[in-house]
Amino acid sequence: MTNMTLAIPEELAIKMKTFPEIRWSEVARQAIEKRVHDLEIMNRIASKSKLTQKEISKTIKESAVRRLHAYSH
Repeated sequence: MTNMTLAIPEELAIKMKTFPEIRWSEVARQAIEKRVHDLEIMNRIASKSKLTQKEISKTIKESAVRRLHAYSH
């Protein structure tokens, strides 16, 4: 397995220390794994689409803004 060094803000490190039972390296690994999986899915969808990557990105961002707006109201 490859190791990775991660820099985080001091304030976040202090907050993380209040939860010593959490394996933060595992949390980071899972988050990275999920992001890579999501990007692979996006690439498969984009490869079958006639839209450009920029158009797809814009559509996704607009959708995220709508969902965020719906949650905040």
